[in-house]
Amino acid sequence: MNKVLNISIVLFNPDIEQITDLLDYLTNIEVVNKIYLIDNSKEQQRQLKSLDIEYIFTGRNLGYGTAHNIALKKSIENNVKYHLVMNPDIVFKSVNILEQIISYLDSNSEVGLLMPKIEYPDGQTQYLCKLLPTPLDLIGRRFFPVEKLTRQKNENYELRFSGYDKIMQVPSLSGCFMLLRTSVLRDIGGFDERFFMYCEDLDLSRRVGEISATVYYPEVSVIHNYEKGSYKKPKLLYYHILSAIKYFNKWGWAFDSKRKQINKATLRKLFPVIGDKG
Repeated sequence: MNKVLNISIVLFNPDIEQITDLLDYLTNIEVVNKIYLIDNSKEQQRQLKSLDIEYIFTGRNLGYGTAHNIALKKSIENNVKYHLVMNPDIVFKSVNILEQIISYLDSNSEVGLLMPKIEYPDGQTQYLCKLLPTPLDLIGRRFFPVEKLTRQKNENYELRFSGYDKIMQVPSLSGCFMLLRTSVLRDIGGFDERFFMYCEDLDLSRRVGEISATVYYPEVSVIHNYEKGSYKKPKLLYYHILSAIKYFNKWGWAFDSKRKQINKATLRKLFPVIGDKG
């Protein structure tokens, strides 16, 4: 298999041991062409500069999407077929995961974005496949996560009824692991740089979905050490709320007709009874 994949990882005050373990894995994968480390820390991580990667020190926190765009633009310019956006806290469970998902993309040219099954370190599924959110979805999830009035709505929003055990087209996929077809990025652009942190993956998934399929692929799985930072740090909560406002200003608050159509079509394909109710 040819070297058809570029990878970008954005760092902010990283765990060096974690990063070097990940790079040890990635640099030995046959399909990997180039690895970009975009460092948003205030100080250079000099021990990373000597590795067989392209280390880019920004000197300030550009935000998640803006930093990844530095590498996405290089993949587009160099006509690299695929680009993987991933978090530094991803752990691969086996050696052939990237080859397998690229093989799937090679056989399914309509797919512009793919996310594998994402698990917690204890093996539990992370419910990162989502419908396009309403304002209530985001507000309810953040401020009323266990209330009876929002629990069922949240489970539908996260598509839990699907079982997360089959390949399915999903309108919103997580930015912790986004395998993108570069030709699609060439048409739509990269991340919207108005989003400093949070909702940039939702926005990108939606734009990719306008011209290609966005697919959840549970035939392989990776581990993600997900910490829900906005639930613990007021500053991150501020960024989350600000990004949600920007997202709904862009796509529509109560009157987002495309959201309703997309969500209803998604539910109908996965579970006709729910889709008919939607």
